[in-house]
Amino acid sequence: QVQLAESGGGSVQAGGSLRLACTASTPTWSSYCKAWFRQAPGKEREGVALIDSDDYTNHADSVKGRFTISADNNKNTLYLQMNSLQPEDTAMYYCAAKNEVPGRACDYEGSWHYWGQGTQVTVSS
Repeated sequence: QVQLAESGGGSVQAGGSLRLACTASTPTWSSYCKAWFRQAPGKEREGVALIDSDDYTNHADSVKGRFTISADNNKNTLYLQMNSLQPEDTAMYYCAAKNEVPGRACDYEGSWHYWGQGTQVTVSS
């Protein structure tokens, strides 16, 4: 069982920056497909960014050019650097991980086996 713990959320003004971190309890962190999701009140959960074991990354169009996902596998930690934050980025942010399937690309779909408890990001105008 992999346990994930997020940190780094908070309240900022529009245009500000935050860096989220997600620390995993497993030493095989590098082998997982890892992602950040977010969910705003009254809205569906959406994938924000993902990274696979080969460090391939994908960022949702809504955050492309502003957010950057990265992983430090020596520290078993996933990061999300968020710049130029806007009020529409306000949401609960969750890190998630799932086992990679050989021959299949890591994507936002399917079952994500492990979830963190979430960290709130609030952006005021």
